[in-house]
Amino acid sequence: MPRVIDTDERNRRVAEAAWRVLVREGIPALSVRKVAAEAGLPPSSLRYTFPTQASLRITAYDMVVERLAERVASIAPGADWARAVLLELLPLDEARRLEMEITVVLGTAAMVDEDLRATHRKAHQAVRDLCERAARAVGVEPEDVQVETERLHAMVDGLALHMIRQQGEDTDWAVRVVDTHLAGLKRAPSAQAPPPSALG
Repeated sequence: MPRVIDTDERNRRVAEAAWRVLVREGIPALSVRKVAAEAGLPPSSLRYTFPTQASLRITAYDMVVERLAERVASIAPGADWARAVLLELLPLDEARRLEMEITVVLGTAAMVDEDLRATHRKAHQAVRDLCERAARAVGVEPEDVQVETERLHAMVDGLALHMIRQQGEDTDWAVRVVDTHLAGLKRAPSAQAPPPSALG
């Protein structure tokens, strides 16, 4: 008999299958039937939870934010917390590269896809919030937090785009950029990272 899988596991499988279809074939190919085949599930098992292509796109995008939140929550507070968080926003391995490719594909689609806009705003805000927490963690003065948050956000977004477009295996240069920027920030002696919290 086939193994029974719970809803969370099924949704993860579906989201990951949707990622693979999106990267391989693009948004026009994203259908319940194709994603079900990619996930190794019968289409009938998806049609109640994912009745439309829009629901698939939203779930796939939400999963990117959830994965990021899980990784950030596992980072221990300490002197290197901000660095570790910023590096989680870069495609430094295959898993993060896939997530960034999905973010680019669906983020671009959100410009003309009303169904995706709220999800895109949530993803954008989640990254911005992490950049703000990183700025505070390294001791940026309160009056400078907003501008430094925007700088960090722009930096990691720009680095991530360069990295996926280059399609190269060398990622050391991007890590050096992050390290150089962090080294240039004023660090308060008592600065500590805020405790990990869920992304909203």
